[in-house]
Amino acid sequence: MTDSKYFTTTKKGEIFELKAELNSDKKEKKKEAVKKVIASMTVGKDVSALFPDVVNCMQTDNLELKKLVYLYLMNYAKSQPDMAIMAVNTFVKDCEDPNPLIRALAVRTMGCIRVDKITEYLCEPLRKCLKDEDPYVRKTAAVCVAKLHDINAQLVEDQGFLDTLKDLISDSNPMVVANAVAALSEIAESHPNSNLLDLNPQTINKLLTALNECTEWGQIFILDCLANYSPKDDREAQSICERVTPRLSHANSAVVLSAVKVLMKFMEMLSKDLDYYGTLLKKLAPPLVTLLSAEPELQYVALRNINLIVQKRPEILKHEMKVFFVKYNDPIYVKLEKLDIMIRLASQANIAQVLAELKEYATEVDVDFVRKAVRAIGRCAIKVEQSAERCVSTLLDLIQTKVNYVVQEAIVVIKDIFRKYPNKYESVIATLCENLDSLDEPEARAAMIWIVGEYAERIDNADELLESFLEGFHDESTQVQLQLLTAIVKLFLKKPTETQELVQQVLSLATQDSDNPDLRDRGYIYWRLLSTDPVAAKEVVLAEKPLISEETDLIEPTLLDELICHIGTLASVYHKPPSAFVEGSRGVQHKRLPPRSGSNESTESPDVTPSAAAQPTEQQPAVIPSQGDLLGDLLNLDLGPPVNVPPIPSSTVQMGAMDLLGGGLDSLMGDETEGLGGDLSGSPAIGAGYGTPAVMPTSLTAPLGGGLSDLFDLAGGMNMPSGSYVEPKTVWLPAAKAKGLEISGTFSRRMGHIYMDLSLMNKAMQVMTDFAIQFNRNSFGMAPAAPLQVNAPLAPNQTIEVSLPLNTVGPVMKMDPLTNLQVAVKNNIDVFYFSCLYPINMLFVEDGKMDRQIFLATWKDIPNENEVQFQIKDCHLNADAVTNKLQSNNIFTVAKRNVEGQDMLYQSLKLTNGIWVLAELRIQPGNPNYTDLELSLKCRVSEVSQHVFQAYEVILKN
Repeated sequence: MTDSKYFTTTKKGEIFELKAELNSDKKEKKKEAVKKVIASMTVGKDVSALFPDVVNCMQTDNLELKKLVYLYLMNYAKSQPDMAIMAVNTFVKDCEDPNPLIRALAVRTMGCIRVDKITEYLCEPLRKCLKDEDPYVRKTAAVCVAKLHDINAQLVEDQGFLDTLKDLISDSNPMVVANAVAALSEIAESHPNSNLLDLNPQTINKLLTALNECTEWGQIFILDCLANYSPKDDREAQSICERVTPRLSHANSAVVLSAVKVLMKFMEMLSKDLDYYGTLLKKLAPPLVTLLSAEPELQYVALRNINLIVQKRPEILKHEMKVFFVKYNDPIYVKLEKLDIMIRLASQANIAQVLAELKEYATEVDVDFVRKAVRAIGRCAIKVEQSAERCVSTLLDLIQTKVNYVVQEAIVVIKDIFRKYPNKYESVIATLCENLDSLDEPEARAAMIWIVGEYAERIDNADELLESFLEGFHDESTQVQLQLLTAIVKLFLKKPTETQELVQQVLSLATQDSDNPDLRDRGYIYWRLLSTDPVAAKEVVLAEKPLISEETDLIEPTLLDELICHIGTLASVYHKPPSAFVEGSRGVQHKRLPPRSGSNESTESPDVTPSAAAQPTEQQPAVIPSQGDLLGDLLNLDLGPPVNVPPIPSSTVQMGAMDLLGGGLDSLMGDETEGLGGDLSGSPAIGAGYGTPAVMPTSLTAPLGGGLSDLFDLAGGMNMPSGSYVEPKTVWLPAAKAKGLEISGTFSRRMGHIYMDLSLMNKAMQVMTDFAIQFNRNSFGMAPAAPLQVNAPLAPNQTIEVSLPLNTVGPVMKMDPLTNLQVAVKNNIDVFYFSCLYPINMLFVEDGKMDRQIFLATWKDIPNENEVQFQIKDCHLNADAVTNKLQSNNIFTVAKRNVEGQDMLYQSLKLTNGIWVLAELRIQPGNPNYTDLELSLKCRVSEVSQHVFQAYEVILKN
């Protein structure tokens, strides 16, 4: 009879009987009793009262009985720690048992008993087991070290177990090696900065030797460990790839994906001209294809990984299009994923095949799948220009089917095709207009309205069509309302005489009858544009639109590189880095691919310090992106708690759940279908423009050996004298423009933090409460670091002083002028907007003093054309006074010398986004007739120089 009988009993008063049986002299009776106890424990009964009786049964040679007792111990040791100590002696004895299975069982159970009191007793037995003659015991002990480290990390380090684990990597038995690697990897994950797995060519060789002989899970541990190694050159990378390649034919899909991860990572270091590179590409395709013959769940995981691989290296699977064709019995999640990969692999060579498939899919019964198939046809048209015509005719055939959701999806993608190929396929507009009445989804209606507005001059009854949409304006979704407003304004600019009434109607609907701030603001902007300067309105609204890109849904390259390093893990299924979904204290390391072969990037380990000259440019400062880079969601400002700030009680934030700015500032930018007018070119890349070495300032070209070495002898400047300059408060928002709220303010930098110091004055007749503040995107990512704390209501004629801490981790967008800050303040009355300029010296950080050698190297490195000269008039300060004043504002003097009666100061400062500015300041000491200072500034981002000069002038003159 099987052991299931132990689970069928429902007797009462069982504990007493079991107690008697456990203390029986007969071995068989004891074993039966322990089985009954385990069965009760398994179904959730509390049998902890039997703890001492079960522990007494440990003294036995019967392996089965010992296993059962150990199982019981693991479960109840935590709730009975004092009793569990009784078992320690038996553990110690079992660790010296002649039977290796019992030794391993004892050490495994010790690792599972998570009781602090017991852990110190386990060190000796564990040490013996780590050096045991039997490999089975050693491999079990290796895993036990990781478990013990989780309970008491300090104990493991003090007892030297980590060194013993490292020695086990050189063990003769492959399974011991695999478990040692697994244990070290596990420990390293919780201590990301410790260099536990000190991988070098010798260790790697041992791991590769063990790889061929250990079990499949052992192989996975070893392959994951190899993936974290950085080979010193392409020859070593090739040698590792050659030895890992046989794992691609393994039956276990996890081993295959781990091998693919190692190969994808090390391929980065191989030159594409190598014969081996081509061979490796060919070898990678078959195992990936084989994964697709597994059950659907595994197929899905494989497809998510293949999706990443195809984005990184499409050439691997470019001839395997057919395996991604959908089968009739595939689950929907597999179908959608296959469809995605088909589009990524679509090229001129296979587009005919792909289109035939997609047309077939568009007649399926599964609505989601059909929609995606229709979208896929549009994406193919955008990706492969030669196929655009066939795609458009296929879409027209699908529109003729009159299936509602097919028609709607087709119209959405045709809008994109018009954006990609203007003035090419507009002949189909008539067909689209016939289907106007059947559109009921916001996206399709918005797309159709965009088409009518964009090509109004070719549609005779465009005004009637748009008017038909206008009838139910308030019932439409925001997306449709915004599109309708823009389309009618375009129509008016193209046919002003016939559509004047229509445009007035839509503007009043948008501005007066709507409570959506985005819509209102866009309406007001159009109204002002049309009423003040119709020519400018035409240039803005009818500006030429940029062509849309082929692949809009590609993963951003740096994220893709990180995800490639996580192939075969959850990150590769979610397409998110582990830090996005792994919670808890464990440090998640950001992995990245090694630099491409032939690039100058160093492949050294991170602790190698670069040469002095390279240091300032080593961490490239983030360039302020231009507005063109921010086509994403321009209205995504919210009033949730700011970054890196402890969450605030909900009561202070609930009133700010709505978007304060509401597009008031941002909607000037238009939306994606509107195109961006104006000059949107970004600032030059920081690293750009390395040309011939620029000329040094005359006074710095002295030979380095002599005067210069003792010239740089100033005291270090990290300890900043107090008293950085703060401008007096000015009125930013007059009461007349804010229904009685007057806001004046200034900016200050205190103890390394930026503050916005505000005075809020209530000149209205009612009490003001519920204050909140929000900034628009700006050049340096300035954002509130905490909510605006106005604790008491602001009574009439009362003024409150508030200091708002700021940080520079907010969204970035280049402003004109550079230090412009657009602010929205909300209270119980309304939302008010104003803009102010922050002095750039608020952004000068405390660690802006550059080393003298680096200063010289950087000055030479920055191109000559980036040097700008300024004069500071009427400044009656000597060199020491200038140095002190500037240093208290984080402008540090690196060197000072006297040349022909002139004092020369060489200075450096660093902005919060990592941009360095170098300065040379000439002072004529003791000459009352000559009070002007000459300032030369050098910076890789030359737009900054003018603002830095203004900061110098303000600081020195106040």
